[in-house]
Amino acid sequence: MGAQGYSSEEFRRMVDRSNTIAGWVLFGGIIALGGGIVSGKVFHEERPEKMGYPIEGVETAGGEGESGPSIATLLASADPAKGEAVFKKCMACHTINQGGASGIGPNLYGVVGKAHGHVAGFAYSDALKGVPGNWTFEALNEWLTSPRKYASGTKMTFAGLGNPEDRANIIAYLNAQGSNLPLPVADAAPAATEIAATPAPTENEAAPAAH
Repeated sequence: MGAQGYSSEEFRRMVDRSNTIAGWVLFGGIIALGGGIVSGKVFHEERPEKMGYPIEGVETAGGEGESGPSIATLLASADPAKGEAVFKKCMACHTINQGGASGIGPNLYGVVGKAHGHVAGFAYSDALKGVPGNWTFEALNEWLTSPRKYASGTKMTFAGLGNPEDRANIIAYLNAQGSNLPLPVADAAPAATEIAATPAPTENEAAPAAH
């Protein structure tokens, strides 16, 4: 007699049946796993390039190849009053009144046209001091688009203004605070494309035969 009173033959059959069941369970698991892998490859979607939610008051910077009017054209119709409203985003770090003290950022009175790092005593980053040239209208536009792109390694943490009209308005406001430089000339409008008219048939051209 086998285990628990079964005959050897009965015990062998029970073992064979158990092995068969275990084999089918294992086979089913393999099939399910393989199906999951295949379906994952078929229905796989790439992770979206942009994730999360925008933070109010902080706009994403315009990307490379940004199309649209130039800063010169935008400044021609810019509104300093609207720029003053946009500048409220900057007041946590900057003052703009004449003789105002620097805070986290330097005082910005008369900044347009001045050299980078012109405020005496303010600890500018080496990244910004290393940028050649002055704060021209074009330079300010690039800086406000993305400070990190304009001066890689800058201590400025503001992400930038993605709206070109906002940038133009705030630059016009900055210019009105002690700089008062003449605004650049707007770009000339592109010439209208001439549409060629279909020439009328001449008298020498034979009329098509009637059908």
